[in-house]
Amino acid sequence: EIAVRVFRACTELNIRTVGVYAPEDKDMLHRYKCDESYMLTARRNPVDSYLDIDELLRVATVAGVDAVHPGYGFLSERA
Repeated sequence: EIAVRVFRACTELNIRTVGVYAPEDKDMLHRYKCDESYMLTARRNPVDSYLDIDELLRVATVAGVDAVHPGYGFLSERA
């Protein structure tokens, strides 16, 4: 999974990582490979949770992140 690769690269560079996950994805590997993880608000389906830009920005603000990686698919392909 791409998120796990991004987390690994950041760890090698001593960059703290924050991940998000939909409630349905609570047991997925990417949740455990980041330094901190935040559950997104439940929506109709997991994809809608990952596409909720306001929710993603809320988590980014709470976590105090400096940058956001949009991944591949979901948010990065949304026009």
